[in-house]
Amino acid sequence: MELRHLRYFIAVAEELHFGRAAELLGISQPPLSQQIQALEQELGARLFERTNRRVELSEAGRLFLEEARLVLAQVDKAADVARRAQLGELGEMKIGFTSSAPFSTRIPKAIHAFRQAFPAVHLNLQEMSSKKVADALVDESIEIGLMRPLPLPDSLRMQELFREPLVAVLNAAHPLAASGGGGLHLEALAGEPFVFFPRGYGSGLYAQLLSLASRAGFSPHFSQEAAEAMTIIGLVAAGLGVSVLPASFQRIRIDGVVYRTLLDEGAETAVWLVQRNEPPSAMARAFSDLLTRQAAQHR
Repeated sequence: MELRHLRYFIAVAEELHFGRAAELLGISQPPLSQQIQALEQELGARLFERTNRRVELSEAGRLFLEEARLVLAQVDKAADVARRAQLGELGEMKIGFTSSAPFSTRIPKAIHAFRQAFPAVHLNLQEMSSKKVADALVDESIEIGLMRPLPLPDSLRMQELFREPLVAVLNAAHPLAASGGGGLHLEALAGEPFVFFPRGYGSGLYAQLLSLASRAGFSPHFSQEAAEAMTIIGLVAAGLGVSVLPASFQRIRIDGVVYRTLLDEGAETAVWLVQRNEPPSAMARAFSDLLTRQAAQHR
């Protein structure tokens, strides 16, 4: 039995006339009659009651018609699923992102726009360090990465979405916090205990802070470590030290914390869109296009 047999049968069942059904199908009547007879022989059941004047469905034909329609509907659905998946309108896309990425309005807006355009695509969003984002792209456990700058292997390519300044995170009682909304140079924090990510966490900010501090003439003393930026800010609020984070974290309003823009040269960071060098899937390409458009609108 082939799908065309079902289509032929449904056409005859709906028209109850072999001539009209053949015309609708674009074939001649004799082959259509032969195909219906072959179908009946294969099923071992008479599907139509034929007389010289009319064609009617038998009881077996009436029941078979219901099932045949369901089969063809499922086939059409399967074909539609395949087409939509090829176009990137269905499926699942895994995205790895560094914790600070969502605090920029560009990225949440792009995610929202993608969900509006492709509601049948499930976005599997996984928070991880920038180093783990790169590793997950290499081992193909994610398709798209949003991360802070780090050295990348040759198998990956990056596109800078935006840049932002770094800010000093200070307890509200700190003397430098009382200087209004102005910025400060990192050397002003030379004698302070720092609350920061662990060296092995995989954040590109760690090496950048060391480099900025070296140019400012000191080596930072890390008194507390935390893997989450929210925890770092909370520890600063508790008076355990100062920190340096991307400016987008200023959107987190925690009592007892103030932010001051760093005025040092090079005291800025970026968010990268990172993918494998191979051609992206249709879903990944659509998401990347939305992100880059959002980034361009805010420049």
